[in-house]
Amino acid sequence: MTAAFDRRTALFAGAGLAAAAMVPGLARAQSTKLRFAAVFSDTDIRAEMIKRLGADIAPDHTIEAHLNATLFRQGTELVALQRDNLEMGNIAPQDISKQVPSWSVLTSAYLFRDANHLNAFFASDLGTQMKKQVEDQLKVKILGPTFFGTRHVGLRGKKKVNVPADLAGVKLRMPPGDAWQLLGRSLGANPTPLAYAETYTGLQTGTVDGQDNPLPNVQNMKFFEVMGQIVLTSHLVAFDLLTLNLKTWQAMSADKQRAFQAAVDKAIAWSAAEHQKREAELAEGFRRQGLDVYVPNIAAFREHAQKVYLASDEAKAWAPGILDKIAAIK
Repeated sequence: MTAAFDRRTALFAGAGLAAAAMVPGLARAQSTKLRFAAVFSDTDIRAEMIKRLGADIAPDHTIEAHLNATLFRQGTELVALQRDNLEMGNIAPQDISKQVPSWSVLTSAYLFRDANHLNAFFASDLGTQMKKQVEDQLKVKILGPTFFGTRHVGLRGKKKVNVPADLAGVKLRMPPGDAWQLLGRSLGANPTPLAYAETYTGLQTGTVDGQDNPLPNVQNMKFFEVMGQIVLTSHLVAFDLLTLNLKTWQAMSADKQRAFQAAVDKAIAWSAAEHQKREAELAEGFRRQGLDVYVPNIAAFREHAQKVYLASDEAKAWAPGILDKIAAIK
């Protein structure tokens, strides 16, 4: 009787394993679905970054990507993470600064020299402290900065721009939010809030006179089709923050966290290198397409921007001496 029971048990167990292998997804029951939301399109370098990340964290995690602001509109992703309605997002530092005012320094013009300076800051003790501040106050986990190029001003008209005064009265499309509007004013322009997905039509119809974006974005969104010039102001080393729902992060073991972070670091480094390569190629490419691409008086733009920021209410929340500390990071 005992032998027969053991044989039947073994047969049933074997059948169960076979059924698990035949039913799609059953064998991957331990995989955690991570809904990812971003404003960028599927042709963006960062979309490929997310695909590469997804491949590296499988089978433990599966990324379900929602691009073009199809799941949450631009600027609302952070709150979705905090409310457990989203597992992962590409979050603008401007959105973080709405809840942590001291972070507004990281949204200011001419703060970082380049992508290397940006990455060095976030790897520094100061950068680590600021990431921890967000984790403690907002209950989200910042995984790292996603550099996506240097922001420049693109305009419909042909009038040359050399100093900030030349942008007086120019309706410059900026993302919605106070931090973005301050950035537009720091350039001397009249900032006009408009969603990213509506920018092409805004330029085409004259609702706005210009926009500010890195060159890869100008290419991806085809803004060059409705612009006459690109003024290489280099006013902002553009980055968002790959951010995770804190509960999702805390549910991982220490080993899983280390493996996840290593995969993120690898994907982010690949994306940053691709953006730098693409930027070097695009300026000349736009010139060949008939756009006037030139460098204005950068010193004049930097001086004007710094005066505007230091006189702003936002600067009152900045830690004493933080600009000098960031500038000193190599």
